This record gives sequence, C-alpha cells and structure tokens, in this order.
Amino acid sequence: MNIIEIFNRFPDQESCLRHLEFIRWPDGPVCPYCKSQRVTSMPKESRHHCNNCMTSFSVTVGTIFHKTHLPIQKWFLAVSLILNAKKGVSSRQLSRDLQVNKDTAWRISMQIRRAMNERIQRELLQGIVEADETYIGGKPRYRNPKNPRGRGTKKTPVVGMVERGGKVKAEVVKKGSLDAKSLSALVRRNVDINNTLLITDQYKGYFGIKQFMPHMSVDKTIWWVDGNCHTNTIESFWALLKRGVIGQFHKVSLKHLPKYIDEFCYRYNHRKHSDLFLLTLNKALGVTK
Repeated sequence: MNIIEIFNRFPDQESCLRHLEFIRWPDGPVCPYCKSQRVTSMPKESRHHCNNCMTSFSVTVGTIFHKTHLPIQKWFLAVSLILNAKKGVSSRQLSRDLQVNKDTAWRISMQIRRAMNERIQRELLQGIVEADETYIGGKPRYRNPKNPRGRGTKKTPVVGMVERGGKVKAEVVKKGSLDAKSLSALVRRNVDINNTLLITDQYKGYFGIKQFMPHMSVDKTIWWVDGNCHTNTIESFWALLKRGVIGQFHKVSLKHLPKYIDEFCYRYNHRKHSDLFLLTLNKALGVTK
C-alpha cells in the first residue's frame, strides 16, 4: 500500500483507530490487562472501559503505537514508506516526509523494525541454500594495506543463508565465531540438513559441513557460476543490505545493527506478499496469522 492509498483509506484518526480495532478485536473489544470482554465503549474518546478491572484503554495499549502523541495516520505513512523503500529510509528522510523531528522519526522507525522481527519463527530453510558472510562498517578512504578488506578487516561480520526462490536469514556474529564449529552450528540451527544442498565459497570455516549434509563450494578465483552451483542469490541480498547501510543510513551502531538486518530480511522474505502493509500491522498489534 502506497502513501496515496493511505490518505484515501485513512483520512483521519478515527478511521485509523477503527481499522486497528478491526484487526486486533474482530469479535469486539477485549481488555488488554485482564482479558475480559465486559467492556463499555466510549466512542467520543476512542477508548474503552473494562467493567472487570475498572481500567480504561485504547486499541494501542501494548503495541508499537502505545503512548504515542502522533496521529496514527503518520504511523501508517511511516510503515508504508519503510516497506516500499527497497534500500530502507533514514530517520532524517522520514522526519522530512512526516514533518516530525529526527528523534521522533528514529523512534518510529525503530518501533516498526520491532514489528518486523521474525526471529521467533524457526522455519528451516531447505532445497538449494546459499550461505555466505559479509562485513558491515566504514570503508577506508584510500586503499591502504593497513586497512585490509574482506575477512582481514575489523568490520562487523554478518552470516546469511538464503533459500533459492525463498527466504533469507542473516545475523550478526562475533569475529571469533567464523570457525568451522560455530558455522556448522549456525547452519544446523537454520537449515534442514536432511533436505538441503548447501552452497558456499571455499572459506575453510565451511569445510566441516560436508560431514553432516550435502555441500558444494564455489572457487571464486576460477569461476563464479557452474550450473546451479553459485552464491549469486546471497550476494544480491548483501548488495541490497550494503547499499542501504552506505547510501541511506550511512552509519549503523553495532547495538542496533541486528534490527536493521531484520528489516532487510523482512522485506526480502515477504516481497511476494499480497498485502505486506496489513501483515505488518498484524505483527505490530501482536496478531499472529
């Protein structure tokens, strides 16, 4: 859903709240504190009163919209802008688009990224899966032997696995966790080893994988593609992630880097979803479908 559709479907605060209530409470309001259905609605205040625990509440309680002072329409616009931006939207750009200050825009974007987190889902990748690692961080201005690139760099390592035509999983790892034991454990956590062919480059950390599952490797000093044996899919995802970090966000702290990676994984994994905006609102409201 684009921003024009947002303005047409949700022109005011009341229409936004009605939509959230329809998603969260399709069978009528439920108290988020005691789960009672003995609720009296107060339409003029867009709130409800629980006759069981004697507490008033709105549909935003316990969600990413909780205690917000911004119109919900601006939240909907922010969700649309972030979902439709293939390489992400910086908080500075979001602040200009929504006419809010940069700190408010940053908080909105981080709350939306919280709704994009899918780490609780443990679906294993299968079929043909490509695995690779990349490094996120600042680039040296000049090519200097003291600032090596690739695995010799001081940047933050990120390991990713992508199912051909399917989903991607990526996570930040410690620099010392790129050995054979750690990478094998990471593969076991994310891949169905009985129904998967894993394709990687010839990094020595992947050598032990062939002991417990089918494994092929690409020698990129000689060739990049040999039929189905390549890592171009995961390399394409890394290109999106790096263009976003370098071109949009410019700098991402190690503390928040996993949330930005989750954002890119979320957009990639649901790229074919018919209504990604509705799916994201469901997750923001804690509704699982």
